[in-house]
Amino acid sequence: MSEVKKTALHQVHVDLGAKMIPFAGYDMPVRYTSLMEEHRAVRDSAGVFDVSHMGEFIIKGAQALDLIQTVSSNDASTLTIGQAQYSCMPNDKGGIVDDLIIYRLAEQEYLLVVNASNIKKDWDWIAAANTFDAEMYDASPDYELLAVQGPKAAELLQPLTEVALSNIEYYHFTKGKIAGIDDVIISATGYTGSGGFELYVPTAKAETLWKAIFSVDNDVVVLPAGLGARDTLRLEMGYCLYGNDINDTTSPIEAGLSWITKFNHPFTNAEQLEKQITDKPSKRLVGFEMNDKGIPRQDYDILNTSGNKIGVVTSGTMSPTLEKGIGLGYIDVPHHKKGTDILIQIRKKQVAATVKRPPFVSV
Repeated sequence: MSEVKKTALHQVHVDLGAKMIPFAGYDMPVRYTSLMEEHRAVRDSAGVFDVSHMGEFIIKGAQALDLIQTVSSNDASTLTIGQAQYSCMPNDKGGIVDDLIIYRLAEQEYLLVVNASNIKKDWDWIAAANTFDAEMYDASPDYELLAVQGPKAAELLQPLTEVALSNIEYYHFTKGKIAGIDDVIISATGYTGSGGFELYVPTAKAETLWKAIFSVDNDVVVLPAGLGARDTLRLEMGYCLYGNDINDTTSPIEAGLSWITKFNHPFTNAEQLEKQITDKPSKRLVGFEMNDKGIPRQDYDILNTSGNKIGVVTSGTMSPTLEKGIGLGYIDVPHHKKGTDILIQIRKKQVAATVKRPPFVSV
């Protein structure tokens, strides 16, 4: 078995009394106080996540864009310097290698941020497609990543930087000094739906930045937040989690990701995916809310009102905001339509639920 890795902030989390769990090959904090408290801090004010386990690849050179366009479904040619884009990498069998964010750093330089559990798989996939004159560099060891999320994130961070944070548009970024640290990528992105920033900081400076954020002298309430709150926050927004809602066997069309699947350029498996749109997929990823008491979990069966299996839950939780169970799952067409009554098989009980289009909450 491979050794569990640690982020540069591991000892900080331990000293704070965080409950640590193995996740994507790393020892990561799942919570510090309580999931509910951390969730509400992000929805109402600000929370800080250590997501340094994520992978970062630099692709550069005259043909960098050609490589990125070949492996990714979205159209990276539309990116301006300082802009980011959500995308996915289709495989050649109809599934998804990974979802990722693409940052255009310079005229011929891009940063690809990938999921921690897929770093080697993604690197190998992109490298195999690199028949171009594109330079690849795995920058994952060079960066730690702090996600400062919540409606008051800009107010919290502004005393630490001369960068006008409120001027950074959604899915845009800049490089600047923050907490005295040069060349931090300050990105108006995140995985919570509550706004905020993701800060890519040199590994050696991660602890300095963490401590500076929690030392800011203003009225913003900020808490460290773990993977538990990160999951409930993203699920309230209906955001996909790789390994749960999308994987090597689910297509972006089935997953409702047609909006990041652009057929104005050739990419892996584009022809089959375009045909799937025309033919229409036989199953769809949908959201649902529980009508009765019960918490849906991954791999629970989804039934129609006659008790016949029509799908499976891919993600589920108790929503801290709604105080009811919510989830995502693949459902056979035509049972996927909004407002359809369904049942979730929770152990020996069939619990009523209704198909709903995410997001589940308004923020």
